[in-house]
Amino acid sequence: MRISEVLDSKPRADVVTIHPDADVRELVAALAEHNVGALVVSTDGTSLDGIVSERDVVRRLHADGTVVDATVGAIMTAVVETCGPETGLDELMRTMTDRRIRHVPVVEDGRLVGIVSIGDVVKHKIDQLQFERDQLDSYVHQT
Repeated sequence: MRISEVLDSKPRADVVTIHPDADVRELVAALAEHNVGALVVSTDGTSLDGIVSERDVVRRLHADGTVVDATVGAIMTAVVETCGPETGLDELMRTMTDRRIRHVPVVEDGRLVGIVSIGDVVKHKIDQLQFERDQLDSYVHQT
């Protein structure tokens, strides 16, 4: 199972991005509008400058209540764990667990082609297990 299959099964293929110069208020609005937990930070919509999540906002809000006046570039994670479309699902699951991350941008030839969340991974894994269970059940009960 490859990450490209996970991307193909997502209802939305586009990746929501935000410019590093946007302020955190815009970020919070975009997270709510698109009902996502993280946005890729990009100056042009195809490059990867960083990633910023709800957790980034909350952790900085706890330390400094004025974070909402900061720019996205000031709070984003600049060193981003990425994967490619050919990355295996189990490999990405291990990476997400080991690194304790919930969103991984998918990059191919230096261009952003998608993003995978832990929810996407779990859903795909459950669907895969249900398919295998149904196949085994069919095999056992065939006459």
